[in-house]
Amino acid sequence: MPNYRADRMSEDIQRELAAILREMKDPRLHDGIISIVRCEMAHDLSYCKIYISSMNGIETAKTAVKALKNAQGFIRHELGVRLKLRFAPALAFEATDSIEYSANIARLLNNIEYSEENNDENSDV
Repeated sequence: MPNYRADRMSEDIQRELAAILREMKDPRLHDGIISIVRCEMAHDLSYCKIYISSMNGIETAKTAVKALKNAQGFIRHELGVRLKLRFAPALAFEATDSIEYSANIARLLNNIEYSEENNDENSDV
């Protein structure tokens, strides 16, 4: 049975967490472009796993996760206030390299297109 409420809550948490991250003053969060890749919400809305990624690589994402774990209580309180929740979910942050991985794939695809264009030009001559 699909749980639409958990999906909606996950989207709301992702949106509000992005706003909270912009307001936080921890320098570890502003080293590079930090992005919230996705939020996985438990069906009973008591637990939320948040995946963090960075354009600068997995190491920057790991330092951002450490900063977020230090501010976990503040973040949880802010989410509860902003979303008007009686019980804010427990948060777990995890670093992922999905942005770096997708940028690498895009670069590889661009190289393939460039090499195909060069091959087409050489065959016409």
